[in-house]
Amino acid sequence: MPILSKTTYTLATFTLLAAVTAQASEVNVYSARKEALIKPLLDKFEQSTGISVNLITGKADALLQRIKIEGKASPADIFITVDAGRLHRAKQAGVLQPITSDVLNKNIPENLRDGDNLWFGLSQRARTIFYAKDRVDPSQLSSYEDLADKKWRGKICLRSSNNIYNQSLVASMIDNIGNEQTLAWAKDLVSNIAKPPAGGDTDQLKAVAAGVCDITLSNTYYFGRLMNSDNSDDQKVVAKVGLFWPNQQDRGVHMNVSGAGVTKHARHKDNAVKLIEFMTSSESQAWYAAVNSEFPVLKTAPVSDALKSWGEFKADSIALNKLGENNRAAVELMDKARWK
Repeated sequence: MPILSKTTYTLATFTLLAAVTAQASEVNVYSARKEALIKPLLDKFEQSTGISVNLITGKADALLQRIKIEGKASPADIFITVDAGRLHRAKQAGVLQPITSDVLNKNIPENLRDGDNLWFGLSQRARTIFYAKDRVDPSQLSSYEDLADKKWRGKICLRSSNNIYNQSLVASMIDNIGNEQTLAWAKDLVSNIAKPPAGGDTDQLKAVAAGVCDITLSNTYYFGRLMNSDNSDDQKVVAKVGLFWPNQQDRGVHMNVSGAGVTKHARHKDNAVKLIEFMTSSESQAWYAAVNSEFPVLKTAPVSDALKSWGEFKADSIALNKLGENNRAAVELMDKARWK
């Protein structure tokens, strides 16, 4: 066996230490958010901390499955996805680990983070009512429950029941008004749809503007994107469609989050926690609000003029854990209601 000289040994040791240091100064992110909606923030984190961020983006369910298959060999340190329902799926899959952070506990309201500290909300979106300004008087609108009224027969556009955003809305209603009343509501709501469910939230907003229907449900950031678009057709949609905050006399508007958790086998746990904490800072939260048209989870963070233009509103304070816990019941209920 060859004997290393002191110089060779020192060089080998330095090379090993350099490799370990390089590995320690990185963090690997699996994100269901599109690169354009998150990478500028990750770049700022790199610049301010010197920690390199390696980003992989993809569909939420596919990324979750990838983490499960990779197991202990997974390079992922953080999983970022949208909707509390999907975050709950990650929790159920056992791919996240609990973390303790005074910063996150301070910055994120308790109802917007997992009760077991497995995931944390990063931004909020409201799933609210949008209506045709020329055909609907907003004084006719009041609540989600009212959308089941016969006066809206043939006037509502909806996304499919396969959509996690609708599933989470139904899950919140189960928690608020009970399974039986929610089922009756869903059946009547389906009776009021103008066409078979198809397309995404933006498609529903465009359908309202085009006169296909008078009312729809959409996450607010889709409308925000249209508002911020340079496309003249998008601006025409914005001009024709109004936003309404339902249930202001009782529980408030249904809210959801995008969120993140540290993976079970994270090799850079400390860096992962630092990144999630960074994403809840005032500067990061203001960026989220401006670029993504989403509401901050940090109450003191400023919001964009577009969000301010929608006016103040009361938000449902339900613990978002409930959306995941009630997901199966919501899907079964929607099937019974023949929500396609």
